[in-house]
Amino acid sequence: MSPTVFRHRGYRFFFFSREETRIHVHVFSGNGEAKFWIEPEVALANHYGFSQKELRTIRKIVEERIDEIRDSWQKHFPG
Repeated sequence: MSPTVFRHRGYRFFFFSREETRIHVHVFSGNGEAKFWIEPEVALANHYGFSQKELRTIRKIVEERIDEIRDSWQKHFPG
């Protein structure tokens, strides 16, 4: 199961169920995919296909919507 947190500018931000417990978000578009750690700070974990410009754009979106990502994580992974 991969619940979508939100969609923005053609990117899908989502979680994988039954994955590691450290808060992170996955991002997908037709150009590639990436994973960003949320804690202890926003950081790129890995990526495939995105340009450095796209990664900067995506990181900015993650930073701007970090509270929404955290809230969605807590609802999806209670406890």
